[in-house]
Amino acid sequence: MPDAAPIDLSAIPESQRAAVLAVLQENGALKEANRRLEHLVAELNHVVHGKRSEKLSDDDRQLAFEDLETAVAEVETRREQAAPSTQPPRATRQRNLGHLPADLPRIERVIEPASLECPCGCGRMHQIGEDRTERLDIVPAQLRVLVDIRPKYACRICSDGVTQAPAAPRLIEGGLPTEGAIAHVLVSKFADHLPFYRQGQILARSGIQVDRSTLADWAGTAAFHLGPVVDRLAERIKSSGKLFMDETTAPVLDPGRGRTKTGYLWALARDDRPWGGEDPPGVVFTYQPSRAGAHAEQILQGFDGILQLDGYTGYDRLTRPSRKGGAPITVAHCWAHARRKLKEVFDRDGSEIAAEGLRRIAELYRIEAEIRGMGPGQRLSARQARSAPPVAEFGDWLQAQRLRISAKSRLGEKLTYIHRQWGGLQTFLHDGRVEMDSNAVENLIRPIALTRKNALFAGHDEGGRTWARIASLIATAKINGVEPFAYLKATLEAIAAGHPARRIDELLPWNFTPSS
Repeated sequence: MPDAAPIDLSAIPESQRAAVLAVLQENGALKEANRRLEHLVAELNHVVHGKRSEKLSDDDRQLAFEDLETAVAEVETRREQAAPSTQPPRATRQRNLGHLPADLPRIERVIEPASLECPCGCGRMHQIGEDRTERLDIVPAQLRVLVDIRPKYACRICSDGVTQAPAAPRLIEGGLPTEGAIAHVLVSKFADHLPFYRQGQILARSGIQVDRSTLADWAGTAAFHLGPVVDRLAERIKSSGKLFMDETTAPVLDPGRGRTKTGYLWALARDDRPWGGEDPPGVVFTYQPSRAGAHAEQILQGFDGILQLDGYTGYDRLTRPSRKGGAPITVAHCWAHARRKLKEVFDRDGSEIAAEGLRRIAELYRIEAEIRGMGPGQRLSARQARSAPPVAEFGDWLQAQRLRISAKSRLGEKLTYIHRQWGGLQTFLHDGRVEMDSNAVENLIRPIALTRKNALFAGHDEGGRTWARIASLIATAKINGVEPFAYLKATLEAIAAGHPARRIDELLPWNFTPSS
């Protein structure tokens, strides 16, 4: 059905324009959510009813289902948030409600009204009943049922009504899990590398029958609500003057071909600790279906500064005047990658030329070790006095060896690689904030490889995006010394309680303070 013709706002009285615009925005958000849901349903149907040659194994299908269902839950939550308040909320999944084992410990919380005084002035009200609701709560290495008891009170003298405390806020209205249970599921998958179907197997051993699709629904709802926090984290990181960037593979199932394809998680990180910077460290992962340099350009929109990275040619477009999203970026290339190239040749051939290059680079790293922790001014002075001369000598040595060695030889290819990065390899000599290498961001993407190894791959592109979002918060919490479960539990509880958007910075991992 074609979209309706655009509305002429000038024909609408000024007093009504704001209301009309609000309705139009709601309508647009709902259309987009419906479009994405239709796409996801088609993907699910393809997984279930695809050609026999494209059918997935049982394990592959489990992963595809959990990521698609997580995405569906996120879109449905988005649609529910965008829908007018007059529309009924989406039906809550009823799996497992009322089937919590009786032998699980119960933690009862009595939620009293703010006042027990009768509004007519008759005196104190008396309890006449109560409502009890049970939700599954998960704390590390312990399962329990959290029971909320809300006594009802009425006056014995008059009949002016009943007083009862409102129900405690929750992220999933009418759902089974507490925010702690949801946080546990997220940490188990994205920090402990356990897919949802394996988590379901673990819960089943304790008598809790929660299937994979239910866990996916919880994760999708959480991913939607945590989205603004990740977006704000990215904004704060991109406001810095110097960042690291790298990318790593994220294999993703491609149901249409019955095998995996290669997606990528792009990491944008800040770590100013080596020179005593005041900004806390952080990292944001962004999933993209390819390694095209255009993705880096899109991710870095709004950032103008120094970018520390490896020699991947896809980043070259960032340094050009035609760069989209900002001025040309100054790059600082990685001496660790240069060293790695020479080490590969030395380990294979025992090349004396490669050994000499390694000795020269080791001298630069020795100087860096001695000045680590100094302020940027002190580091810059030390580098100009002590590092600049050996770097210049390395450049002369590099050019001399390239004249002697065939560019087509294994060693010649490595020397050419270093030559191409030579300008960026000298950036650290001109700014005391810059590191010699991009090891900081490489260390942050190592846990991604563990998830890749245990889960094998994401079940869908949508799963890659959820993976990136939750991994951003978990990794940032870790490098700030924050326990990820405690952080996610507290953050989801704050969001459920209606944490105001204007104070979203309070929800960033580095601002988390554990409760005593």
